[in-house]
Amino acid sequence: MKALERLILDRLDDDKAQDIVHIDLTDKSSVADSLIVASGRSHRHVGALADHILRALKENGFGKARVEGLPHCDWVLIDAGDVVVHLFRPEVRSFYNIEKIWAVDAPHRTAAN
Repeated sequence: MKALERLILDRLDDDKAQDIVHIDLTDKSSVADSLIVASGRSHRHVGALADHILRALKENGFGKARVEGLPHCDWVLIDAGDVVVHLFRPEVRSFYNIEKIWAVDAPHRTAAN
């Protein structure tokens, strides 16, 4: 696993994100190498998850990521270059079902410690 992926997954785990899914897009898409999807318990939790990821990226030298959806925090998309992160409130996530759209194989679920 690449350092960028590990940083994001560790940050999500530390911040108690729910149902974290990592999908490897290598050789499946030119958009990114991987996709990470996670849920927050509320608007506030989703916003905090996004904020902490953005800070961690900057502090660890991964530059400034592009972000969409922060004002409402129903669905926040973070484009960190090789990794795209989707953060949802649970009901919004189930409606859009991003994992099913992108997963050619079964997604690799990461277990929270």
